Amino acid sequence: MKLLYAAAFALSLLAPGFSAQARTDDRNKEMNIESGKQSGSFLGDGVITLSDKVVITQGTLKINAAKADIHMKDGEAVRAVFSGKQATMEQQMDDGSMMNARADNIDYDIKGEIIVLTGNYEVKSSQGINSGQKMTYNTRTGEMNSGGDGGRVRTVIPPKNKTPAPAAKPAPTKTTVPTAGSKK
Repeated sequence: MKLLYAAAFALSLLAPGFSAQARTDDRNKEMNIESGKQSGSFLGDGVITLSDKVVITQGTLKINAAKADIHMKDGEAVRAVFSGKQATMEQQMDDGSMMNARADNIDYDIKGEIIVLTGNYEVKSSQGINSGQKMTYNTRTGEMNSGGDGGRVRTVIPPKNKTPAPAAKPAPTKTTVPTAGSKK
């Protein structure tokens, strides 16, 4: 199922200024899907519903959700919706850094190449953090839209220079020397 790798890759691009890519060799690894319940078929058309502590892993990619609905069309995944308080996704990037995303709902339209994160979303990477109530991301064009729902959007970009600033030198102390005729 290419859908999970594509979703993780797209989410990795959401953090501000992100330039690293999702771990490219993950897509060639076996995918493991665990849940308390599963209904539906990976063949034909329909929805496969996974529930009760859904855990999906593929290489360094790990998705946790209370529920996942995988929409199938002609035996191919066309949409994946991960939900719960909160659905999480993490993956190591090719540069070794980690990307972490969480939201109450992660909706990935695979055919339209659109990801919508809703409900207290946050995407973190070594390049920064972006959070809010709703984000729509077009994986094809790179266009990201956040906010507009009455909530605030927050972006934090760490400084490029991570070396600590030199310690401030203490101010010189002024000493006075008594002069002839002074009372000190």
